[in-house]
Amino acid sequence: MALIEGSGPGNDVARADRQTDKDADFSAYMAARQPALYRTAYLLAGDHAGAEDLLQNAFAKLYLSWDKVRDPQALDGWVRRVMVNENNSLWRRAWKRRENSTDPTAGAMPESGVHDEYDDGMGGVLWSFVQTLSPKQRAVIVLRYYEQLSEAEIADVLGISPGTVKSQASRALAALRARAPHSLNPHESGDAR
Repeated sequence: MALIEGSGPGNDVARADRQTDKDADFSAYMAARQPALYRTAYLLAGDHAGAEDLLQNAFAKLYLSWDKVRDPQALDGWVRRVMVNENNSLWRRAWKRRENSTDPTAGAMPESGVHDEYDDGMGGVLWSFVQTLSPKQRAVIVLRYYEQLSEAEIADVLGISPGTVKSQASRALAALRARAPHSLNPHESGDAR
């Protein structure tokens, strides 16, 4: 009986070693990058449960494609893009569309105070307004102002042109200016003249 090339006990051991190396490399990447990527997922989803789902789906897709990784430096961008795409596809589902209440009796409203600290997206007055943006606009704002990516990097992550990044950011900032109270605008003083 002839053995088929690539089969046999020696190849099974080599295959198991490669799988172990893959698992170890992936686990190391995931442990190192999970906190920062979770932050991005939270900023995109707007809640902890949605963020965990986004990140878990992104890591699952990355694991399945781990053998195809050519540039380890591009992994974060690839994971961010998967999260943005997953978030956008969730928003397309009618049952997932979010409604934001303006009725003060409907529940907790955003804080009214203004803080002048680094906003990690986990709290703050402005975040409640960022959550009202469309998914594409929110993705651009999150990647630009919370993740500090350049327009070119955002265009690469989202698969759009830098001009589209600029226009989405401009529209998003205009919407935020229109929705947010004037007390949040650092360029306006309290006295109107």
